[in-house]
Amino acid sequence: MKIKDIRTEIFKAPLKTPFITSLRKVDNLEDIIVIIECDDGTVGYGEGVPTPAITGETFQSMYMALEYIKKAIVSMDIDEFDTIIQKLHSSIAKNTTIKSAVEIALYDIKAKQSKQPLYKFLNGTKKCFTTDITISLNPIDIMVKESLNAISLGYKELKIKLGSRDIDEDIDKVTLIYQTVKSQDIKLRLDANQAWSKEESVYLLQSLEKSNISLEFIEQPTPYYDIEALKYIKERVETPLLADETIFNIYDAKRVLELDCVDIINIKLAKTAGISQALKIAQLTQEYNKKCMMGCMLEGIISINASVAVASAKADIISFIDLDSPTLLKEYSICTDTVYDNNSIKLGDSYGIGILSL
Repeated sequence: MKIKDIRTEIFKAPLKTPFITSLRKVDNLEDIIVIIECDDGTVGYGEGVPTPAITGETFQSMYMALEYIKKAIVSMDIDEFDTIIQKLHSSIAKNTTIKSAVEIALYDIKAKQSKQPLYKFLNGTKKCFTTDITISLNPIDIMVKESLNAISLGYKELKIKLGSRDIDEDIDKVTLIYQTVKSQDIKLRLDANQAWSKEESVYLLQSLEKSNISLEFIEQPTPYYDIEALKYIKERVETPLLADETIFNIYDAKRVLELDCVDIINIKLAKTAGISQALKIAQLTQEYNKKCMMGCMLEGIISINASVAVASAKADIISFIDLDSPTLLKEYSICTDTVYDNNSIKLGDSYGIGILSL
């Protein structure tokens, strides 16, 4: 079974409400679907969304990078899978999202070849997961309203986006949301998307801790490059600390783990350049007796299906799930046997990543 061609399509879908963080605002999802065709008719699907503020990629750069990748792997036999993966990653540096999209499509083909759903091909057994939902950065009344609406839909974990210019305003937002939902057994996760200094981070977390506001974790409060800032925060607060934008590859993960800077590592396929390195990061994190979260960019069903399969394969170490983007869409045309029902995700058993039609 040889790779005959690699082509792309654009997937577009409107969001129910704008997705707002300290880094960006998005009204509509628009990403690239990668389609790998083999000479026996087998087709593999992958997907990636350009996120310039995080990965540095745009539609234009992803298309250009894909040309390098195509030259490296088209005509190769899928039975040379490990070599194909190596050539994919050596064909061009960085460009993690488009590499991830191609890797997902390759794994889709390989799982289909083995006549297994991807999660089983990766030696996973868990099929059902519960995800949190993102509460976008907005005025406080809107954030409270969206939190209550999420709870009415069954969500038990809320990821609160923060990053106001005034740190006290962020404290007020968390405090009011906590007071509003505390009687309903809801867990709060905070995500500042690199918005604060280390001193602001400690000030906010210590203020909340003094008010007995319990948080599941705080995600990437400081700039991605400042490892010492994470260490500074961890030494001064009780709230668990999660690294997201700081971790792209296994070398990033090893550095953070060796310095004991964080409690949790966020794995996103668009950052790890795909499934193969995501699995390695999870394994490394387990060796350091830490936990992982399976996260995502604002992306579509194809890449989320692949992310859920990875979460199944490493269910013993991936303790937190943040794969809510399918439920943030008003509608989507892609047909899958994976079921997304508000906070509930259930994998299907069709071969590959479970995409039935585009």
